[in-house]
Amino acid sequence: MSEQPNKSGAISRALKYFDGGGFEEELARRVAIRSESQRREGLPELHRYIDEEMIPAFEEMGFETRVYQNPYPDCGPFLLAQRQEDESFPTVLGYGHGDVVQGLDDLWTRGKGPWVTARDGDRIYGRGTADNKGQHTLNMAAMRAVLQERGSLGFNAKVLIEMGEENGSRGLREIITEHRRAFAADAFIGSDGPRVKPDRPTISLGNRGSSNFDLVVKLRQGAHHSGNWGGLLASPGIILSSALATIVDANGAIQIKEWLPPQISNSVRMALKDIEIDPGTNGPQIDPGWGQPGLTGAEKVHAWNSFEILALKIGTPDRPVNAIPGEARAHCQLRFVVGTDEDDILPALKRHLDAHGFDKVHIELPPAANAIRFAASQTDMDNPWAKWVRQSVERTTGKPPAVIPAMGGSIGNDIFTRLLGLPAIWLPHSYPACSQHAPDEHILASSFRSAMEIMTALYWDLGEGGTPGRS
Repeated sequence: MSEQPNKSGAISRALKYFDGGGFEEELARRVAIRSESQRREGLPELHRYIDEEMIPAFEEMGFETRVYQNPYPDCGPFLLAQRQEDESFPTVLGYGHGDVVQGLDDLWTRGKGPWVTARDGDRIYGRGTADNKGQHTLNMAAMRAVLQERGSLGFNAKVLIEMGEENGSRGLREIITEHRRAFAADAFIGSDGPRVKPDRPTISLGNRGSSNFDLVVKLRQGAHHSGNWGGLLASPGIILSSALATIVDANGAIQIKEWLPPQISNSVRMALKDIEIDPGTNGPQIDPGWGQPGLTGAEKVHAWNSFEILALKIGTPDRPVNAIPGEARAHCQLRFVVGTDEDDILPALKRHLDAHGFDKVHIELPPAANAIRFAASQTDMDNPWAKWVRQSVERTTGKPPAVIPAMGGSIGNDIFTRLLGLPAIWLPHSYPACSQHAPDEHILASSFRSAMEIMTALYWDLGEGGTPGRS
């Protein structure tokens, strides 16, 4: 007598695929596609990722697929894959992005460069391994294992694959606004970003927003001899650096009162109480005195705002000359949590600069490729779907996962929570020191193996009944 399909069988299938090299083989093929959305030359590769990898993989699992062309012609397409099993079943919208940041080929020191996956102990190197090809490849495989074991999912699945997240998700808002019914669901469950620690499963219920802008001082055309003109001509570099020093103090604490979020609630403090930011092996060491005083590391990243200078240019840094530059520019970023007045970020900065006598410092939005802006959004920690996901993870691992109100990074989460009105729950598989957006990007095989078990069990549980709104 054959054994009835069960969760353990689905997990065994998923782990056999992972341990047998199937995951690394699929991931290697996808990493090899140079889907850089921040370079116009990468546009054909964005389409190739959808056409050659995503569509065949989803159709093999019985999904119908539809490609939406981006309203911005220089940006990548969107894929919606859908498997409709029964109208009475809950519908869950999943997510992944197949685009990556620039490869930075000449700066890699580990592995075999950005476009070839390479295993070194527990690490698997390659551009997109962490962000996000590895994460959606794993989720798709977990869903496939459930299908193979049960013969069906037991829920209705929709999966969005976008090809421009690293380019600010341009066009996604317009596509979902126009085709809202096609993306309708009961809940959103996706994977992106890092766990709080490599070995601790994490649930994130939102994201910090992000506002990028340039601060510019333009005083004159060209540069002038620093011996003949030093002491006579105002220095744009000194003016700009002095202005920047008023935005945060010497330890990085924000000094613009309008940029400070509301006080952290007791429920959020309790959720973050036992969460420690772990940089992992060879990760950067945390500077304990940096940032807002009186907050824990987890509160600084997941419940507070931070300001950063991402790039600073004065003169010709790689070829300095004895001349006073005519212009200085800083590319800046504010990461902010829910409760920050997003519409007042730049006006408040202008008022602050003027009040401190820096009327020569101007605010400019950078070129479209760098003018990234994401809203802050968050699902309530007591939301029934958030509780259900937490319980599923705890059943699988035998211990409570970390639950954070917002991931430290930014993503278009508000499109799902505000436009579609969905509770949005993220289960990240990477870890903080994965070097995403940098050379030597990698994942930890051990973390992904545990994530494979968690996601397979989660998809199995979705088909067992008992989800919010379903008896």
